[in-house]
Order: sequence, then C-alpha cells, then structure tokens
Amino acid sequence: MRRDISGNHPLRAFFSEALHESLHDRMGLQDTDPVVAYLAEMMVEFLAFDQIYAIRDAAGQPVESVVEMLAEGDVRQRADSFEREREVHRHIGDFLLFWSGIFPEFLYRLKARQQQDLMVDVVKQGQFSYQVVSSFDYGRYADEAPVFRKLSNEFDAYREGLNIVRSSFKGLAVFPPSKGFEA
Repeated sequence: MRRDISGNHPLRAFFSEALHESLHDRMGLQDTDPVVAYLAEMMVEFLAFDQIYAIRDAAGQPVESVVEMLAEGDVRQRADSFEREREVHRHIGDFLLFWSGIFPEFLYRLKARQQQDLMVDVVKQGQFSYQVVSSFDYGRYADEAPVFRKLSNEFDAYREGLNIVRSSFKGLAVFPPSKGFEA
C-alpha cells in the first residue's frame, strides 16, 4: 500500500542536498538541478517498496524481472500504447539506476533470482530506457525530455553519484555497508 510523503518532508530535503553535494560539488557535474530534483523524487518514491515494483502485468501482478518489464513496455508485445511504453521505460531506467547506484550488491541477488535477467547489461539497458523516455519530447513531456536525455547520456556518472549519496547513509540501520560489489 502506497503512502504519500508530503512535499515538505525532511527526506526530500535530505535527498536533494545529498544529491547536489554528490553530483555538483564532489563530481563536478554541471547543470544538475533538474536531474537532482528528479532523482530526489525518485528516491522518495522508492521508499515505498511497492513503488520499486510499480509495473504491473495484465493480471495486476508486480513485474519483478527487467526482461518481463521490457515486454510490458514494448508496443509490439504487451504495451497497449506509447504512453505505456514511456511509463515502463522510465521505470526501468529508474529501477536500474536506483539499484546499481544505491544497492549494487542487490543486483546480483536480483539477477540470480530472476534467471532471465542474468544477461541484462544494467548500464546499457538503463541508458536505452531513458533514451526511449527522452524521445517523448513533445506536449506534456517536452519539459522532462532533457532530464531523461541527460540521464541516458550520463547514466554511469549518475550511478556513481548515487553511490556517493549512499555513503551519506552510513550509520543508518536501514542501509548496511556495501559488500564491495559493483554493478
């Protein structure tokens, strides 16, 4: 069950500050404000576990495999519209960026559990999914398209930035130290 977190909740400010410090101050990335705002919102959304697996199949069941998510987001397979394709690819990009940046060691467990995901290249698929989303550069999506283009073009840098943000979680019981795995 999803719980909304208010717009002025301290976690929003914490994530925004940690992302800005990581991406702009430590990594030297420029023009990151729109991306920081987007990523902070994504992190707040993903605090609710059901949002991590927000893509549902036709039966309403959560889709946990990236390969299955790709099928859900393909208009030649299961997506019933280009809007659905955009929604699913946005989620795939977020899903892969989040796990590979914040909990890279979890990807190995996820891939082991979802055997069909063993061959998924996290970086390439994340870049591709965000590229698909950025191609929706008209109408109500026009303002967001540059953010997704930046996420696609610099996926690995943003993944690294999220890993730096993770270091600010040290000492919090919810975020155990990394086991040294890389995505």
